[in-house]
Parts: sequence; structure tokens; C-alpha cells
Amino acid sequence: MSIIQEIRCSNCGAPISFKPGEIIATCKYCGYTVVIETGKAFTFEHSMLLNEYNSTQIEEQVKNWMRAGFLKPPDLAKKSKITEKTLIYTPFWVVTAEVETTYKGIFERITPPIVKEGKIEKKYNWLVLARKATEFPAREYDVPLEGKIPYDFRKIESFAKILNSEIDKNEAVGLAKQEIEGHHRYSAQQDVDRIIEMKNEIKIDQIVYLHAPIWFIKYEYKGKTYQLWMDGATSNVIKGDIPSTGFGVF
Repeated sequence: MSIIQEIRCSNCGAPISFKPGEIIATCKYCGYTVVIETGKAFTFEHSMLLNEYNSTQIEEQVKNWMRAGFLKPPDLAKKSKITEKTLIYTPFWVVTAEVETTYKGIFERITPPIVKEGKIEKKYNWLVLARKATEFPAREYDVPLEGKIPYDFRKIESFAKILNSEIDKNEAVGLAKQEIEGHHRYSAQQDVDRIIEMKNEIKIDQIVYLHAPIWFIKYEYKGKTYQLWMDGATSNVIKGDIPSTGFGVF
């Protein structure tokens, strides 16, 4: 059983509950966000996306997803049973970065092999999950950032759960850089077979702390349990398990 601790909100005096490992917490009574280790106010932009679906509506969206697509069993929507629908405001760091990568490598798919050079220039709103042990397909989530608003506790549903961050800004930036470099290395390897040199220049433009409404769904079909993640802002399925003659994900 996990230990839950409390601090007092320095803005309204209400108790703020947090679990070991969490380092940024938000008061559910006034929306004030604090750094747990110091008790000081959070100084970066704290935004949120609005959930647009209630429990009944999100179930219908799940059924629509089950009906669509040739990879799914034709009776999936009719014979499946949704066993869990949980709305969780999940914390992310959105790291906006301009990246330039130059590389040199050996292209070995022809004879004789040749040396090739290339450049990758990209701008990202790179998403870093602010939880260390939470299973979530962050790379599949296309965050609708155009809909973000300043965090407002009054717009959080009473039945929803809110997770605190276990990762600070510096750790989020480090993870984003590491993941971007890995992504660019993978891209370069589509052009050359063996990389000789690679240089990354990453310029961080903005860092935003964001809570996004994610519906965590579990359903049963023919005695087995499956799960999917749905964006509460758009009803887009981020990732979903699909029962079939084999097994797939969407």
C-alpha cells in the first residue's frame, strides 16, 4: 500500500496530498501549483487541455472505434463489455525545440560503398511523460496543443483523478534531448548503413507543464481483457489493444 503524504497549500491553506516520488503538486481546491521539496510556487507555465466527454459519451466513442477498421473482429462492438472507464489528468512536459543534425556515414547497399553526408532540421513539441512508472504510449499521442488553456482547477471534473509530476524541468529537458537524438539517429540510419559521424544542435525554445485528460479504458471480449487510451479533448484513440486471430494494436 503506497504512502500518501500531505503539505499545506501556501495559497489557500488546504491540504495537498502527494505520494513519494512526486515533486510537483497542484492544490485541487485553488489550483495553486508548488514544488514539493521547497514548498515554493511553480514558476513555469502550467496549462491544461479540456475534457469534452462524459462517461456515457466516451463509451459511445469507444464503441465507434470498435466498429471501425478491418483489423477488428466484426462483432467486437456488440460482444465486448467495457469494464473500466477512468478519466485521469496526466502530467506531461512539452519541450519545444529546434534541432539540427548533421551526419556522415557509409552507404553499403551499392558496390562499391560510398560515403554520404546529410542534414536533418526539425522543430518539435516533444512530449515527455512526467511519471516514471506509468504505462503510457507517449510517442503515439499527438497532443492537441492548440486547445491548451491556463490550468484551471474549476474545469476539472469531480470524478476525475489528477496525477502529480515525478519529473522536474531539467530531467524533462534531458529526456527530451536524449529521445530526439535517438529519433534522429534512427532517421539517419534510413539513409546510410553505418554512421561515422553525427552532431546534434538542440535549441530549447519553450517548456510547458501540461495536464491532459486521458481516458483509460478496459474492456472484455471472449473472456480476455484489453485496454485502450483515449484523448478526452478529441476522442482520438491514442493506442488500443485489438483482439483478433492473432493480436494487434491500433
